[in-house]
Amino acid sequence: MAAPSELLCYGGMDEDGALDVVSELKGKSLGGWGLLQIAGGTGLVAYSVWALVLMPGFRRVPLKLQVLEAARRGFCPAVGYELNPWLIRLSYFYAWKSGYHSQVSYLREDLWKVRLHDCKNVSVFLAPSVLSLLEKKMLEELPDDTRVVAGRFPLPSWAPSTVIGEGAERAWAYDMRTVRQAAAAKQPGTEV
Repeated sequence: MAAPSELLCYGGMDEDGALDVVSELKGKSLGGWGLLQIAGGTGLVAYSVWALVLMPGFRRVPLKLQVLEAARRGFCPAVGYELNPWLIRLSYFYAWKSGYHSQVSYLREDLWKVRLHDCKNVSVFLAPSVLSLLEKKMLEELPDDTRVVAGRFPLPSWAPSTVIGEGAERAWAYDMRTVRQAAAAKQPGTEV
């Protein structure tokens, strides 16, 4: 081990030092090791972009599976709303691969701008932070005979009519008529 007086501290490179390094490397070939380092660095950058940007959209129960499962069980039309174009393309691929591409559709639309008035079955897989806002939207727009199924996280102020599964596989079902009756009963001066 080097004596403390022999240790060098690196505090950064000044502008002249950077120019010296560039001029020293000028004219030299990369070689196999240099190409391997560039390929490894590029792969690391690509993985980082995927992990930070795309992977959060690849949820445990992704859009493709929810909509495909609805179509398999006869719920038509089966429509999914998603803003991430990569997830939409991936969902269409899985629909094509499973033979349901003509029975499902994935629309690149903002869920908050879509009118839900004609939906009879709604599957929700969103972050808990937006579920209370979604409750309000669904209460205003969905018909009484609609069933809402929430995966992974329950709707915060609605009482479910059915709960199935355990842990991350748990799902909560809500009947809009019952939800509306409960909401009306909570408001003072209203009768059910």
